[in-house]
Amino acid sequence: MLDVAIIGCGVVGAAAAYELSHYPLHVAVLEAENDVADGTTKANSAILHAGYDPEPGTQMARLNVQGVALAKEICARLDVPYRQCGSLVLALSQAELPHLQKLYANGVANGVPGIRLLTAEETLAMEPQLAPTVAGALFAPSAAIVSPWEFALAMAEVAVRNRVELYRSTPVTNIEKIDGGWQLTTPNGSFAARYVVNAAGLNAQAIHEMAAPHTFTLEPTRGEYYLLDKSEGNRVNHVIFQCPNENGKGVLVTPTVHGNLLVGPNAQPVAGDDTACTADGLAFVAAAARRSVPGIRFGESIRNFAGVRANVDTGDFVIGEADGAPGFIDLAGMKSPGLSSAPAVAKEVTKILAAHSDLPEPKTDYKDGRTRVRFKELPPEQKAELIAKNPAYGRVICRCETITEGEILDALQSEIPAVSIDGVKRRCNAGMGRCQGGFCGPRVLELISKTLGIDPLDVLQDKAGTNVLLCETKTGRGCNHG
Repeated sequence: MLDVAIIGCGVVGAAAAYELSHYPLHVAVLEAENDVADGTTKANSAILHAGYDPEPGTQMARLNVQGVALAKEICARLDVPYRQCGSLVLALSQAELPHLQKLYANGVANGVPGIRLLTAEETLAMEPQLAPTVAGALFAPSAAIVSPWEFALAMAEVAVRNRVELYRSTPVTNIEKIDGGWQLTTPNGSFAARYVVNAAGLNAQAIHEMAAPHTFTLEPTRGEYYLLDKSEGNRVNHVIFQCPNENGKGVLVTPTVHGNLLVGPNAQPVAGDDTACTADGLAFVAAAARRSVPGIRFGESIRNFAGVRANVDTGDFVIGEADGAPGFIDLAGMKSPGLSSAPAVAKEVTKILAAHSDLPEPKTDYKDGRTRVRFKELPPEQKAELIAKNPAYGRVICRCETITEGEILDALQSEIPAVSIDGVKRRCNAGMGRCQGGFCGPRVLELISKTLGIDPLDVLQDKAGTNVLLCETKTGRGCNHG
């Protein structure tokens, strides 16, 4: 029997796995998709929020401020792209200034470090390309940007290195109470566990209701984005917010850790994981963003995407043991600031285990830390040394991002190997540049096929069913898919 089964390996599930891997516990992670961070975690604003937005006294307020500080430490330790650029919430008219005062008071009450109010002149001095109508801003220096999928992946990789078991393509279809714990049914067999951690993201309500009565309702909300080329990457130097409203933090403009500019999202209620981009949604995003930064050149867009966040009717994170279901722990309703809060949310699990006297002393042989080769960032002498040891690092596959064959092979041979083209992309950035994989995609597919021993026809773009190739056309094996 497992000590803990974690359902879901987005950033919250990965953080729980990383935290629990510090202890001599038998832990397994059951992920429905074929890769980690393949849901909301891979399609969000990539921002570690400072913590002034949540209402004081909520779990979001407490865990946001704790989580963003822990995330900074974890990113440094695990070699995750991170940049503490700070954020500005703009008042775009005199009428919005009182709202900045409210956010400032929240921030002070929540313990946000260094937060302060700026005049219009101070704001425009920091960000000259903002709209001239800016009346003031709230500045939070502790806000940061991050690579969200690599943040989750890094924590999951280190957890696996420290003997946490990861089962991909293993959705939980049924949960039953058994003596001493819970029985989880999946297409790949059953798992018994003394504790269950529900970190299932958009599926967290369904997972909860397999084990306990209904207590919360998730409200899936789609957000659409523009990802702009690096030619727009220096348009702003901070995360730029507008005053939030009932739909969330509103449309933002932010640099990314990879040097691009990200603009979005809107907030559209949807059924399930509907990640379609719409003309109306993108038009709304562009028009709203120009209120803050009028000069954005949306013609430099290299990709549009959408993510669905798990808004919840409770107005706060759902964290703790479910009523009438001892040992079943919900980490649900992880809307923004879920990414920022994830490391602190994970510590709530260990607190629950400790309260049951089920948390042993930490391991003495823990293998922490992580590094990744980023060839283009190395000085010339290190590049030459690396190529001498492994010539694959001397062959550039992705020209837009200067990603080498060696880095792609690393992604296919790590603790949690990529199994798809987008899985490689998330691990080493191949295909993330201006052409979005148009040039390097076929070469990445070939490397996946050869390295993993997969028929090229079975190589996926991303999730199950996203086969890139349908048939061979030059060998007599004609297509038969109509």
